[in-house]
Amino acid sequence: MNIADLRKSYEKAELNENASHADPLKQFEQWLQEAIASEVPEPNAMTVATVGSDMRPSTRVVLIKGYDERGIVWYTNYESQKGRELAGNPFAALQFHWVELERVVRIEGRVEKVSDAESDAYFHSRPLDSRIGAWASPQSQVIDSRTVLVTNAAKYAAQFMLKPPRPPHWGGYRLVPDEWQFWQGRKSRLHDRLRYTQTGEQWLRERLAP
Repeated sequence: MNIADLRKSYEKAELNENASHADPLKQFEQWLQEAIASEVPEPNAMTVATVGSDMRPSTRVVLIKGYDERGIVWYTNYESQKGRELAGNPFAALQFHWVELERVVRIEGRVEKVSDAESDAYFHSRPLDSRIGAWASPQSQVIDSRTVLVTNAAKYAAQFMLKPPRPPHWGGYRLVPDEWQFWQGRKSRLHDRLRYTQTGEQWLRERLAP
């Protein structure tokens, strides 16, 4: 099989100005809920792209944990690579790809930390093993072997028992969107692509060539 010959015809749906929401957050909510209802694998998974001080971009997949008119929220280790990069350049891009629905959503904007109260509330809602894991993993750092993680997990489990506090290096980020793009696959590569850009308190909706 020649990888260059792999092709798919996109014919499941369409996206047009008349049928889409004027507010991109409402359009995103509709598509996310449809992805959940369709039982696509991990509909809450999104790629986060950041840029380091060396101007090299990097990506990773995380899980969205909340969204509202303030922005898109996820949680992670602040000392991870993405945390360090966001500290130096507080802008990022997100991407959801719901393959089965032939849809992509791209979101760009400034990133800020959520409040301590929000981070605390989410942290304490997590399973115990996940809370211990936040202490056990020095995310993005070089370790000798998996034994380091297992040993750390056992140490913090014994130390905190059933009530591990939120680590000071762990918490939430919120991306405040200033641009959204919604892509719906269409036949003959004539895809539908709508962009929303913020102009004051309003959103400008435009169609882009695919």
